[in-house]
Amino acid sequence: MPTLHFTADDWARVKRDTLAWWEGELERPLVYLAAVSDPIPPATRYDFLSNYSLDTSVDTILDAYEPVLAAIRFYADAFPWWWVNFGPGIMAGFMGAQVHSVREPSETVWFTSPSDTPITGLTLNYDANNVWWQRVKAVTTAVAERWEGQVLVGHTDLGGNLDILASFRETQQLLFDLMDAPAEVERLVSRITDLWLHYYDELDALIRPTCGGTSTWTPLWSPGKTYMLQCDFSYMISPKMFERFVMPDLIACCEHLDHGFYHLDGKGEIPHLDLLLSIPRLRGIQWIPGDGAPPPHEWLDLLKRIRDGGKLCQVFVGPEGARHIVKNLGGRGFLFVIQSGNQFADPEQAEAFLKVLAEEDISLI
Repeated sequence: MPTLHFTADDWARVKRDTLAWWEGELERPLVYLAAVSDPIPPATRYDFLSNYSLDTSVDTILDAYEPVLAAIRFYADAFPWWWVNFGPGIMAGFMGAQVHSVREPSETVWFTSPSDTPITGLTLNYDANNVWWQRVKAVTTAVAERWEGQVLVGHTDLGGNLDILASFRETQQLLFDLMDAPAEVERLVSRITDLWLHYYDELDALIRPTCGGTSTWTPLWSPGKTYMLQCDFSYMISPKMFERFVMPDLIACCEHLDHGFYHLDGKGEIPHLDLLLSIPRLRGIQWIPGDGAPPPHEWLDLLKRIRDGGKLCQVFVGPEGARHIVKNLGGRGFLFVIQSGNQFADPEQAEAFLKVLAEEDISLI
């Protein structure tokens, strides 16, 4: 087990303040700020764990990441966290979709249907022995057990309902299905919701007893059940279709979760924001502007709509972006994940950002 730059007292502080944030009682923003302070020994490390061959032992994978965790220093509200990443929508793989995982020239994962079954004959079923489901459970269990709860395990990215269905129908065909076979789409997305909850709960049973909480693909701690819900497919559909085909799934998932969040991905999803704000148990919205769009801090009107709608808000920003939001909207209810090019800053950048916060009279104690 790695020696972490994080103590039991640090965990107690982070949990205390994050609980206050969930309850709307924290006057300041949460700030996830981590920095790599020590050289990391070279090793084969893939962002997508599906790029390791299935005969690679789980211990070999975790051995490669231990030096990374040991090199990180955690500032503000940051905590040790490791995401079980098998690609967005791996739940399709659990149900028999073909998993295409690519290492070069850049890593990626996508899913395709194993057959050309018409939508009327398509069935989606739970397979306890599916090789990808077994692999995800094995990695999740190993992470929780090896690091004994010191490192929070992020749920694998199960995916959104239409995103998963698109893996079996292909994107263009599913767009036609929404118009030509809406009842069949409703049948299948209802089934996906039921299975999604089943997969989530199986993973929750592996994570929460050891880790004392849950997380997702983004650093977000909850003492109960949390998840970053999504439907990237919704970029291509109207609010009327979103209401019919996506909202029932989101409402059911939020009813099941203690702290549900939604991944609002790009300006094409903004037309759905009012519907999202209407979900009582949706606790927060993450805003990702998308490639080529202005950075999050330049969307003040949108961020204000989210906060005025009673939701918490997570954004990935640099130090000055966070400062801009605080000066214009205040910090209450925000979670800033601080980036400097890559995921982690360096200690000098981290210390500089803490000074920026101090200048805005934001205390992190």
